[in-house]
Amino acid sequence: MSEPAPLLTAAPEGETDASARSKPLWREYAEAIVIAIILALFIRTFVVQAFKIPSGSMIPTLTIGDHILVTKFLYNIKMPFWDTIVVRFSEPQRGDIIVFKFPEDESKDFIKRVVGLPGDKVEIRNKRVWINQELLPEPYTQHMDPNILPHYIQPRDNLGPLTIPPESYFVMGDNRDQSLDSRFWGFVKLPKIKGKAFLIYWSWNGQGSFVNWVRWERLGKAIR
Repeated sequence: MSEPAPLLTAAPEGETDASARSKPLWREYAEAIVIAIILALFIRTFVVQAFKIPSGSMIPTLTIGDHILVTKFLYNIKMPFWDTIVVRFSEPQRGDIIVFKFPEDESKDFIKRVVGLPGDKVEIRNKRVWINQELLPEPYTQHMDPNILPHYIQPRDNLGPLTIPPESYFVMGDNRDQSLDSRFWGFVKLPKIKGKAFLIYWSWNGQGSFVNWVRWERLGKAIR
């Protein structure tokens, strides 16, 4: 009776794994890099995207130097490079902090908080927001300017009432006296919304030593 064949055989002396490859080494590396790029683009387009906060319009919730993550699939799935919604999962809710294309220059991304939903009647009276004739509780806001400006000067502190059109949203910055938002340029259309901010993954102020340079207490903080 013949002995069973071994599961593994030693390569002849001097033979290497390279001789057994069906593809050149450079091609294997190139394919791995291409696959990694495709995966990164897929994740960035459909799953999650990182943004940096460059201004103080969302203080105290978000501050300059915060790096945040934005979920892209919570509300819908859109065709890449277009704003056509393919699949719709949910709608933005009041209080959500969203990233969207700035209506007056879509090459720029803005981040604000959803205040008014489609069909709502929004009014601002002496800095206070009323939705459908009810005062909106807003513990997350700050007002740094004690002056109240009349509407005929600018709409910062007094506006409306305005009725929000279908598939449109009224958004405002939490730093109410220093935010360029729907009070000045109007509503955000649903297809222009990129996603909902949900996490601060990095934050720094660039001052002092490294220990003070990083805002350690903000790392991993949920955005609400």
